[in-house]
Amino acid sequence: MSEAIVRKQRPKFLALHEIRLPLPGIVSILHRVSGAGLFLMMPFLLYLFDRSLASPESFAAYKSVVGNPLVKLLLLGLLWAYLHHFCAGIRFLLLDLHKGIDLQSARNSSRIVLVVSIALTVIIGVKLW
Repeated sequence: MSEAIVRKQRPKFLALHEIRLPLPGIVSILHRVSGAGLFLMMPFLLYLFDRSLASPESFAAYKSVVGNPLVKLLLLGLLWAYLHHFCAGIRFLLLDLHKGIDLQSARNSSRIVLVVSIALTVIIGVKLW
């Protein structure tokens, strides 16, 4: 046998930047990322909670930490992560109950999750900032 016949075609290079993920897939990935981010930031959130309740002096330290604009931005990101994870979790519970599993309603529910989580983040973030 010739070498050309024996040789298998090698798989092509998978260009991840060219793959177009549908919106429900993006919402699913963001749900996982937001859950992981909330889990990893739990010690920081517990530290802030502890500092806010321990004593008046520790509350002053808490206010100085939270007053930093970078920390405010981090907390705003965590607020979005919580709201997105909550809204997407409700969506996935409904999908587990076989509600909205056809293509158009799945796309609509993923849009609703993104819009509601961003809108609630803006509303609550403006009130808290």
